[in-house]
Amino acid sequence: MRSIVLGIFASFFFAVTFILNRAMSLAEGSWIWIASLRYLFMIPFLLLIVISRKNLRPLLQEMRLYWVKWMIWSTVGFGLFYAPLCFAAAYSPGWLVAGTWQITIISGSLLVPLFYETVQTPYGMVKRRGTIPFKGLSMSLIILMGIALMQVEQVHHFSVKEFSFSLFPVIIASFAYPLGNRKMMELCQGRLDSYQRVLGMTLASLPFWLLISIVGLLTDGLPKVGQMQQSFIVAISSGVVATILFFRATDLVKDNMHKLAAVEATQSLEVLFTVVGELVLLGSPAPAALSWMGMVLVIIGMILHSYSSQKKAPVNVTTA
Repeated sequence: MRSIVLGIFASFFFAVTFILNRAMSLAEGSWIWIASLRYLFMIPFLLLIVISRKNLRPLLQEMRLYWVKWMIWSTVGFGLFYAPLCFAAAYSPGWLVAGTWQITIISGSLLVPLFYETVQTPYGMVKRRGTIPFKGLSMSLIILMGIALMQVEQVHHFSVKEFSFSLFPVIIASFAYPLGNRKMMELCQGRLDSYQRVLGMTLASLPFWLLISIVGLLTDGLPKVGQMQQSFIVAISSGVVATILFFRATDLVKDNMHKLAAVEATQSLEVLFTVVGELVLLGSPAPAALSWMGMVLVIIGMILHSYSSQKKAPVNVTTA
């Protein structure tokens, strides 16, 4: 239950991303700077946290041993996650991006067969590939049904181009984030805490962010002051607070792929938080009755998903 609570708090702080990214896009800010500034601003804060805990040297030693894997999976988990989300925010409102992002609930479950589990059998410990948690997946479908209800009255306001550019990039992000996160947990094997892992992945993905920053500089010039201020808020709220909370939640259940999927399902609440945030901060119109029905389904689906997942026996993830 503790991991679920942490996941809910993470979803609250993650919602800031969708709201402010949309606000910056409406102010004609470049999606490239929106994406890169968040991670560039995160570095000094994460460094202070890790150094204050006297954990920087173990992190650097760990990264030095497996630097190629660190760069690959950090770029996947952070780069191919956040850049597509920012691109999508340039073409659709925050609620639509947040709603589409909930596909990650199913994406995370579909990734389970890519990892190995060690389970206790009458014949001893046996290593096998993970299996898709179909029971939990059915609960996820309830969540997605709720999200569909929230969107159905709004989709007709957007063109095919806007809808496509808000859909396909987010689908890529929905697979990239859990894949990168799980691969890094598998690589670290509990040797690093959440703060170290977030800092390590940020540093390892730095070449990606510097590269697209150069592209942004050449195509759009320097970022605006307002964009930098809002990116700073996103970096603290989503990049530091939410990411650490989410990673801590996944660390608590890293040995059980089914419970891990349940923690990822808590991110469905981002839709609710984003709707409220857009109402208050951006003056968006209030959702219709059908949309509120969808929100109720999201909450019910999350509770059922968590309950069904907690009935599963724990398993230990090992390196493939």
